[in-house]
Order: sequence, then C-alpha cells, then structure tokens
Amino acid sequence: MNQRNIALKVAYDGTHYHGFQRQPEFHGPTVQGSLESVWAELVEEVVTLNMAGRTDKGVHATGQVVNFQTSTRIPVDKIPKAMNSLLPRDIRVFEAEEVAESFHARFSARWKRYDYQIDNHKIADVFNRLYAVHVPVPLDWQKMQQAAQLMVGRHNFKAFSSVGGNSKTFERTLYVCQVTEHQGLIRITCIGDGFLYNMVRIIAGTLIYVGRKRIPPEAIPGILERGERKRGGPTAAPRGLTLSYVHYGEELPKDIFPEFYQ
Repeated sequence: MNQRNIALKVAYDGTHYHGFQRQPEFHGPTVQGSLESVWAELVEEVVTLNMAGRTDKGVHATGQVVNFQTSTRIPVDKIPKAMNSLLPRDIRVFEAEEVAESFHARFSARWKRYDYQIDNHKIADVFNRLYAVHVPVPLDWQKMQQAAQLMVGRHNFKAFSSVGGNSKTFERTLYVCQVTEHQGLIRITCIGDGFLYNMVRIIAGTLIYVGRKRIPPEAIPGILERGERKRGGPTAAPRGLTLSYVHYGEELPKDIFPEFYQ
C-alpha cells in the first residue's frame, strides 16, 4: 500500500509537558508522545513525527507543524476531529493536509515566528501566569525595542545560543525582532530563517536586562561580534515563549505580517 505524507498543524499548552520531542518515560509526558500514541490508538499504526521546532519543557505553540508517513486511508478532513477526541485538552490538532512526499516539517520550513511575553505589572496577572514571565520592576520597553532593532539582519548569533544544541553554524537571519507593549504586557516577536538552541529565550533575557538598564542598547552589536555567551543576559524562563507560526511558501514575513514593517 502506498504511503501518504500527512502534515498537521498543532497547538498546545506546554506547561505540563517535558517539551515536544519524545523522551524516555521517566522524564515525563511529551507532546510528540501524546500525538503518536493517539494515532496508534486510532488506526493501530506506529508512526514517528517530524516537527518544525523542538520546543523545550514548558514552551507553548499555536502554530507547530508536524508530518508523518502513513499507509492508512483515513480522509484528511476527518483527522483533526478524530485525534482531538482522544487527545488531552491541552493539545489540539486544528489542520491536516496531505503533502508532497518530499515535505519535511523542519527542513522544508522557510521561516518561523516566535513570541515571548513579559508580564510587567507590579503584581502578577493571575490569568497570564502560565504564558508570560513576571518581571515586577519597571522595564523601559522602548530601550528594549532600540536594542531589538540592532539584532535584525544576518548575524552570527553564537552569543545567543546555549551549549547543547547540535547546530554547526551560528549565522541566522532575523527578519523581525520587535518589542511592543500594551497595558503592562510586553511582547517580543522574533521572525527568522532559523533559530539556535534557546536563541529566542536568550534574546528575551538580554532585552529584559536592557529594559532594566543593566545592558545599554548600543552594546548589542559588540555582543554579536564577540560571540561570547557571558556578555548577554540570562536565558529567560520557558513559559513566556510560544512558537506562533511556521511558513513553507516563498512569501517573506512582510507579506504575511505587514504590520511589523509599517
């Protein structure tokens, strides 16, 4: 029987998962493990998912993409409802599509968008506690925006990566690195052609230090040039991070998110 290549668009609250990627059982549940187990229960077939982004423990997604090979003939329009009927409530499949045999969720991606949220109220917002990092001291978000703009472009981001990643090169392009604020909630948006291990969380931690006036915005080019991790800020907590969007077409981010280019 011919194999089909199925892509799923998935959202999840990562609070109670040990990241997306399947881990040995003693580490705890993973999103990948949950999805694969549900598929096996539905069609009695073992599959291995490819993922667009390997989100860490506690990181969320509204636009994760996965793909897998299957020999079953279940219609793609039936897949989301069938899987969601068995998945835990903090994981949802909201799109399924049959894609070309060559499609790979990670290697076919052209660019990705991540958003990092900071609750900058003096007292933490009860309803954002799982999806934003609380920083009770006032942050100068406009200085954070100045620093963020200096990261846009193609750079060596070695200073913004953690030990433990498997990347052999550190050059990446950030199309967008933008800081906005609304009623005490600060959002850092990063759109790029690829991200190093913990890159967005280190960018967030560094920009928080800029907002606290521990690092001046004008120090960013030097941090990038020297490539030394110790010169940046700390790695911000995972719960503020969301993988928001993965793009596979020829369009550039300005075609999809023109508001960042106004």
